[in-house]
Amino acid sequence: MKVLITGNMGYVGPAVVRRLRNRFPNAYLHGYDNAYFAHCLTNALQLPERLLDRQSYGDVRTMDETLFDGCDAVVHLAAVSNDPMGNRFARVTAAINQDASVQLARTAARAGVQNFVFASSCSVYGVAEGGPRREEDPLNPVTAYAASKIGTEQALKQIDGDMVITCLRFATACGMSDRLRLDLVLNDFVACAIARGEISVLSDGTPWRPLIDTADMARAIEWAVTRPARIGGRFLTVNAGSNDRNYQVRDLANAVAAAIPGTTVSINTAAPADSRSYQVDFGRYAALAPEHQPEVTLARSIKELAEGLKAMGFADAEFRGSSLMRLQVLQSHIGQGRLSEELVWQ
Repeated sequence: MKVLITGNMGYVGPAVVRRLRNRFPNAYLHGYDNAYFAHCLTNALQLPERLLDRQSYGDVRTMDETLFDGCDAVVHLAAVSNDPMGNRFARVTAAINQDASVQLARTAARAGVQNFVFASSCSVYGVAEGGPRREEDPLNPVTAYAASKIGTEQALKQIDGDMVITCLRFATACGMSDRLRLDLVLNDFVACAIARGEISVLSDGTPWRPLIDTADMARAIEWAVTRPARIGGRFLTVNAGSNDRNYQVRDLANAVAAAIPGTTVSINTAAPADSRSYQVDFGRYAALAPEHQPEVTLARSIKELAEGLKAMGFADAEFRGSSLMRLQVLQSHIGQGRLSEELVWQ
């Protein structure tokens, strides 16, 4: 089996590569990345790319079609990957996350790729009242990032042919990584607890977030790269996570404080309503992929994050201005003349 993985040098990629190598030891794994965050290694003893057969570098907006030759599966992770970056680079987000993703998938279909896996997001539900959101429920994107994921899903559904397409609407990512990000709610709280001894919840603490550890994201992707059309259909959109991992933000803060002694929690009870709050129903994923359900508990994610940060000697109380925030990395590249405003290497 030959698998092409785009965006493998980001936050989730190392876990995906590790999982696929362990599960398919004889597979040919080919990474493709623009290397914006290649240098953002966090306590990795070895390059995670060591597990690949080949690493290529380039922009998904200008991919060479020959990269898809002989591929059985494509895992498409590459994206402008969160709301702050999407807001700062709204037009580029649409070009990379949607336009390039659709073109990439069409190229894969023409090349005879059997399985295409798209990393989508539960953020497409935006502000959602009335209980956990199911895949067929109305969507309410409130950010450029979420809108790009919806646009891509809709376009992928229109691709003709035999390629099995799986859109995994992931819960909010969390957990330790060889390229750690701290611009994610649980990761931020753990970093605050270690560096400051205090977690300041900027909202009133009531917004809902479903969580999924990077290891469990990789588990879902492993399932999707070999999913037959008879399980879920040739085109499938599915929420990827677990019903017991829907949390309110205040509960996450309190869980981190309980796990890291000496941590205090302050909640801004006077804050206006959060622009994102959603519970998610993961029943379809549970039914379709019973052998690939999330296994990493909240307690384990917190423990591994705390251990990983401590092993790094992490103590930066002002980490939100550091390279552990993806927007800061892009801003630094631009400020130093390495990247253009279109996020093209200079």
